[in-house]
Amino acid sequence: MREFEDEIRGLSSEEVAAAQAAGDANADAGTKTRSVKDILRDNVCTLFNLVNVILFAFVLITGSLQNGLFMIVIVVNTAIGIVQEIRSKQITDQLSIVASSKAKVIRDGVRGEVPLEELVRGDCIVLGRGDQIPCDSTVLTGTANVDESLLTGESDLIPKAQGAQLMSGSFVNSGTVVARVDHVGAENYAAKISAEAKAQKDINSEIMTSLNNIIKFVSIIIFPVGLLLFGSMFWANGVEFNQAILSSVAALVGMVPEGLILLTSTVLALAVIRLSKHRVLVQQLYCIETLAHVDTLCLDKTGTITSGAMEVQGLTLLGDASAREEGDAEQEAISALVSIAAADPDANETGKAILAWAETLNVQPVAASAYVPFSSDRKWSGATLPPGAVGKGADGGAEAAPGAAGADASRSQGASYVMGAGQFVLGEGFAAVADQVEAAAEHARVLVLARVQGFDGERIVGTPQPIAFVAIRDQIRTSAAETIGYFCEQGVDVKVISGDDPRTVSGIAQQVGVPHADRFIDATTLDTDEKIVRAVSQYSIFGRVKPEQKKAFVVALQDAGHTVAMTGDGVNDTLALKQADCSVAMAAGSDAARNVAQLVLVDNDFASMPKVVAEGRRSINNLQRSASLFLVKTLFSMVLAALFILLPWQYPYQPIQMTLISAFTIGLPSFVLALEPNRDRIKGHFLENVVVKSIPGAVTVVLAVLAVNAWGYLGVGLDHAQVSTLCVLLTAWIGVNLIFRVSMPFTPIRIALIIVVVVGTIAGAALFPNLFAISAFVDSMWTIIAVVGIAAVVLFNVLYGALDRWHAARQAVLV
Repeated sequence: MREFEDEIRGLSSEEVAAAQAAGDANADAGTKTRSVKDILRDNVCTLFNLVNVILFAFVLITGSLQNGLFMIVIVVNTAIGIVQEIRSKQITDQLSIVASSKAKVIRDGVRGEVPLEELVRGDCIVLGRGDQIPCDSTVLTGTANVDESLLTGESDLIPKAQGAQLMSGSFVNSGTVVARVDHVGAENYAAKISAEAKAQKDINSEIMTSLNNIIKFVSIIIFPVGLLLFGSMFWANGVEFNQAILSSVAALVGMVPEGLILLTSTVLALAVIRLSKHRVLVQQLYCIETLAHVDTLCLDKTGTITSGAMEVQGLTLLGDASAREEGDAEQEAISALVSIAAADPDANETGKAILAWAETLNVQPVAASAYVPFSSDRKWSGATLPPGAVGKGADGGAEAAPGAAGADASRSQGASYVMGAGQFVLGEGFAAVADQVEAAAEHARVLVLARVQGFDGERIVGTPQPIAFVAIRDQIRTSAAETIGYFCEQGVDVKVISGDDPRTVSGIAQQVGVPHADRFIDATTLDTDEKIVRAVSQYSIFGRVKPEQKKAFVVALQDAGHTVAMTGDGVNDTLALKQADCSVAMAAGSDAARNVAQLVLVDNDFASMPKVVAEGRRSINNLQRSASLFLVKTLFSMVLAALFILLPWQYPYQPIQMTLISAFTIGLPSFVLALEPNRDRIKGHFLENVVVKSIPGAVTVVLAVLAVNAWGYLGVGLDHAQVSTLCVLLTAWIGVNLIFRVSMPFTPIRIALIIVVVVGTIAGAALFPNLFAISAFVDSMWTIIAVVGIAAVVLFNVLYGALDRWHAARQAVLV
């Protein structure tokens, strides 16, 4: 290549400077992770935080700092979100660091290196084996085989010669070329594909949607209700100003499920930590939940089912070789194949597969006395091996072409062989073995080995005689079948989407147990949206898929009501990854795919996916159980706030009392229950499941509070402090009953939890009465708490049992 480089001077320094001044430099147009500033803004500036800050400000007006302790939960929740996202950003950025960030260029006739972002339009770049093409370019001289799989999804190597177009993001697999940069920055092919993926995707999470809907609803009513409640107490009922503010804030704080937000963030953050131990990077907290809901999984073949490497599937003898003694024929074929592959100093994936196969057979290559390298025009390579080097029958099998120059000399030097595409190696003689070769080609790449008389330069001398063909396939990950089997057992529909030939994809899919893998279609025939919609419901295997079609497949599945997960590793996958409900990328894939994906498999092992599903189930099922404890407080706070606007009594709680109730009957048990193992399948919808379990407790609290206020004020003449104390203790008691029900079936940990909750609540009220505004008991209070407490237990259990049976019957009908 040096001789070609000498003929190319490239741009001059003046031309480079002019291009840079004109904005024709290769400014980085890649997909980027969010900045720390954006992460801080999005986590701090939320409606949830705003509501709580306003409530905290009202508490500060009264000077009662202990009633502002609820803000600790808000700060911790925000911190968890910030830390998790920054951690994810840092790891993703580290994955984007490449070993070489410079391009080889020729400028002023001198070869040098410059940073990728300093390339300009018109630059002459030198690209060799392993180099990633930085910009769309045109080959000026040289030849190379290029891997465009990250862009197109097709794993076949594409030969490139003078005048050929090179797409940014692809890799040079073998050969060397000098190319002229045509496009820079956002004009590049890879940049155009990934441009749509740059924007941050809205989070698709049932839990988050449910929580946001609760917060939005509460935010709409909270301040009007607060003002009316304050006005009712301060102006209508003559409650002192500070007490009216604290009671109003207590009602409003009770409406906001701040602990549930914290619990959700904490549980998912802990799931992220556990998954990181399995080499899974979670870039978006709620995707753990989404994956657990997925019912359709779209797999990209390359990098997911297959490793990206090649392996030899088997050797089949042909023609006269099959009639010879089998051991001798195989020995000759294997030795010839291995020796041709070893003769290439720049072996591609096919050559590497043959050499790896030879190692398993303990076959050593023979040093070739002559070698004809592979050419994309000829589609074969060949070698002459020393006499007797490859076994019996290796000499003299081919007929010499009369008068062919160099034929006799080649024959005297030993046996000559060619390896390549059957049609090109055998010519007209391919018809005799076509059926056998093409049958194998349905599920693998097939290379035909033939014996020839010799070589005249780069021409075959004599009529090639077929010896054998070797089938080479994509290397299937050892864990692929087990992982796909797991998803099938879970009722997930698996579809394989690839840029490769659909027959090849179907064959690989059948090997790993994809259901209905024999149903395949060539996506080039799907030229309308209507055809795509029909195809996604009828087929499981899609080949020759274009990048924009992958997204269309995902959209069609979503429109049909499916929750879709998509795996991929290339730029060609980014649009589909962004569209999918849950997106998974391989760390070894493109930057664009990694940055768009919600999950990144750091060790590129698809076998980690069941662990993510298990974590999702554990998180969601436990959150549903724990969330009911929080929603009880939200529901009864809203109802009581509305009622006490009309009633002639002061709202019975203060913020610090809500803290006592929340800490022992909500916070502690919810965290313990949320961290337990749980792999049950997810049933129903999050909000419905939670509300059904919350209603009995909320209704019981409302009726108990009304009974205590009426009996206390009207019946025995208790003051506000005494009524408030009874309301706090009865609310805690009803909370204990809910914990009792959601803890079934009992385990030692759950029994211990109930004991701690009861003892902790009593101890808090008894040891810190002033802090929690707990009044001393008088005789009438014992009567009230006993009667109302017993009635509350009966009512709660009747309501809980009835709603539980109704909900179970409803879910059975829906299933």
